[in-house]
Amino acid sequence: MASGSKKAVYAALFGNLGIAITKFIAALITGSAAMWAEAYHSASDTFNQILILFGIRTSTKAASYQHQFGHGREVFFWSFIVATMIFGISGILSLEQGVSSLFEEFHQIKDPQISYIILVIAFGFESNALRVALKQFLREIRNNGEKITFSTMIEHFKESKDVALLTVIVEDCAALLGIIVAGIGILLSDITGNAIYDAIASLVIGGILMFFAFFLAKENRGLLIGESVTNREYKKIVKSIQAIPEVNKLITMRTMHLSPEDILVGVQVNLIDNLDTDKIELVTDAIEQKIMEVIPDTNKEHIFVEIERERKK
Repeated sequence: MASGSKKAVYAALFGNLGIAITKFIAALITGSAAMWAEAYHSASDTFNQILILFGIRTSTKAASYQHQFGHGREVFFWSFIVATMIFGISGILSLEQGVSSLFEEFHQIKDPQISYIILVIAFGFESNALRVALKQFLREIRNNGEKITFSTMIEHFKESKDVALLTVIVEDCAALLGIIVAGIGILLSDITGNAIYDAIASLVIGGILMFFAFFLAKENRGLLIGESVTNREYKKIVKSIQAIPEVNKLITMRTMHLSPEDILVGVQVNLIDNLDTDKIELVTDAIEQKIMEVIPDTNKEHIFVEIERERKK
């Protein structure tokens, strides 16, 4: 796992922990349903970061007889748990808070100024956490030799297997959106004297959390099942292997992510005639080297090359 991704997770963790505590205090003082929803949101984000850090740590455990390709998928598993349990639970609690407040006859908001101050502070912390995560995200795009454009950002987001970084980005975006919704709901209730807007804001925040929970669960599900390298990486590997003079034909190539960086690669190639054993070994080494040039962080032991020499008719 890249150190930049871990830094983004830590930035989100400490920011969310402080924000969660202040939001709970504000929710108790004001009685705002939207503030309660935001408190649940920030608390869930804090637990999210702890679980992701735990997943990052366990994913680095050495391979064993039972897990011969290592524990790299641990980070995918814990990211999936984050999406399905933590986001889901906080989303349900926010919806429940909104529904109960909607039908509560004497639901009122006290001292809304406290909520405004807390939301502004939270917006600043969340913005900083998102800045740290986006900085690492943009660095990855530059490392791929691509220019920073909206289209490349969207494409990289779809292709990235760094679930820790993606989770932080999604969380921070959801958090900023939730803060805006909460602020609007509390402001409308303050202006009109009708607390229904506060309850509706809680419902909307719950919906936002549930939406992002589904999105993250879907992304991590694919990685748990076993996703291949990106189409761009696949084409680069194929092109580089086919450029080796002794390779007559690339028959098959199958790949699967064992972790965000480590990839299982199985290649079957057809070689030209009249190659002795030493030359075949050199070609095999060349193929492995070409693959490593495209995916340099993968474990070389997880690259398997099967040679098939052309037979004379």
